[in-house]
Amino acid sequence: MIYADNAATTKMSETAIKTMIKHLNETYGNPSSLYSIGQNAKEVLEQAREDVAAVINADPREIYFTSGGSEADNQAIRSAAYLGRQKGKNHIISTAFEHHAVLHTLNALEKEGFEITLLDVHENGIVRPEEVEAAIRDNTCLVTVMYANNEIGTIQPIREIGEICRKKGVLFHTDAVQAVAHIPVDVKADNIDMLSSSAHKYHGPKGVGFLYVKKGIRLTNLIEGGAQERGKRAGTENIPGIAAMAAALKESAANMDRNAAHLKARRDQLIAGLKEIPHSALNGDAEKRLPGNVNFCFEGIEGESLLLLLDDKGVQASSGSACTSGSLDPSHVLLAIGRVHDVAHGSLRLSLGEDITEEEVDYIINAVKEVVTYLRGFSPIWRDLMAGRKEFIL
Repeated sequence: MIYADNAATTKMSETAIKTMIKHLNETYGNPSSLYSIGQNAKEVLEQAREDVAAVINADPREIYFTSGGSEADNQAIRSAAYLGRQKGKNHIISTAFEHHAVLHTLNALEKEGFEITLLDVHENGIVRPEEVEAAIRDNTCLVTVMYANNEIGTIQPIREIGEICRKKGVLFHTDAVQAVAHIPVDVKADNIDMLSSSAHKYHGPKGVGFLYVKKGIRLTNLIEGGAQERGKRAGTENIPGIAAMAAALKESAANMDRNAAHLKARRDQLIAGLKEIPHSALNGDAEKRLPGNVNFCFEGIEGESLLLLLDDKGVQASSGSACTSGSLDPSHVLLAIGRVHDVAHGSLRLSLGEDITEEEVDYIINAVKEVVTYLRGFSPIWRDLMAGRKEFIL
């Protein structure tokens, strides 16, 4: 089996597993307790906070542990919105291809009276900083733009957008769930006020993540009930999960350059091979994308059938975000970059892991070619295209 859906989740590393088991066995105290085993847990918690902060160039006191990226997105966006409303500002800027953890939170805030502007991302899947600047108004309280897209992998000009927001006095949040540990992230250099991350995207456990919040920004609580996380996130801390996340993050960050070089070579090999399929197209910019992300559309087929037949051939892939895998609608990300419904339905996302080999990429290319050819063989849409009754789009 070749697992090529690392954007959905990654396999836990041996380092993370050993760390988690160690603390499940040994660090069972409550870190809010005053006796020794509780204080031992507190030490592990704060060491993890320091380790996480170091990777993104933050102060440990700016790190809040959460259940994952979705919670972090919700807390960051709601906090900025409510802070803005206290100052008479109720306008939020984001993009049309954000993760649903962002978009659904914005939808909820819109029902509370906030004004939402969703910027276009254009065919290459890149947000234009000048359009962000043009959209900022006197009553804008927040700009939230993802660091790297979870479906098409395009990396956004975060530093430039952050600089614009800093100049305009507007808070800037980025959903960096796909970026942290895969590409360099520096919250100070990138002018980021708040950042969301999730452990299971870099070989840590599921159900744990963190939110970076620049000193001086007051968070709104999503969960009440205790004084944990400096009073901003109630609930006894998941010490084994947090420690495992920190260990996975440190390890991934230490190997980032080597892993990125390897993944880029395999990514470009895969792109070149899939481009040989007639009437196919790469989604998103070919260069400004995550090292291991490949996303293609194939005209005349349906993505769900493509995934099932690839699974039969031992290739695990997806057609978009795992968070919306039950939806029959085409990807909102692909629609945002201008793909029409019929083409967007025939999409394939391959997100490679660091251990992928050249031979495995060749196998994926051949498997996709065989399955696309097979599906087109009995597709009425493909027959209409070939007969000239419909015009090709790709």
